[in-house]
Amino acid sequence: MHQLFRLVLGQKNLSRAGDLFSLDDSEIEDSLTEALEQIKIISSSSDYQTNSNDQAVVEICVTRITTAIRETESIERHAKALVGLWDSCLEHNLRPSGKDEDTPHAKIASDIMSCILQNYNRPPVMALAIPIAVKFLHRGNKELCRNMSNYLSLVAITKADLLADHTEVIVKSILQDLSETMFYGFWIREQYMILFDKHPNVPH
Repeated sequence: MHQLFRLVLGQKNLSRAGDLFSLDDSEIEDSLTEALEQIKIISSSSDYQTNSNDQAVVEICVTRITTAIRETESIERHAKALVGLWDSCLEHNLRPSGKDEDTPHAKIASDIMSCILQNYNRPPVMALAIPIAVKFLHRGNKELCRNMSNYLSLVAITKADLLADHTEVIVKSILQDLSETMFYGFWIREQYMILFDKHPNVPH
């Protein structure tokens, strides 16, 4: 792992975290998987949800990592570690507080979601991501659910077979939100029919 990542993550050094953005993407690309694994350890600690320093370090590092992955187009190389960190967020509270503020793990999940699911046209990445993605639909975070549904609609258009095993979960989630907005009603009809046309055995 790059020495600056090792310093920032190893010592949870917030004062040096911003320096990560002074490094070229290519200079840190080899370190991204290991850095993601270290972030998973930090964010899984018992005091993470109350430790503002650790949260700030993780948020900065996640932003730097996802930026580097996009710029170097290395999502397939780091997808396993990225999905692993994403999956670990499901072990924690994702429901917004009374002030509609995202929890620390919801913030991580949101940043990772956009990095992963913008690659909806890359089947190897989606094969890793979709089984985790659908789990976020029932975790009590409407904003995450809404954004996830938008991304999944793109997957349904480009690679519907990856969603075939998860259609029932997706439809149940969207039906729960019909009382709030009719957007999802159109999403159901359009995307679910795509799945059903391609996979007649999908429950309907």
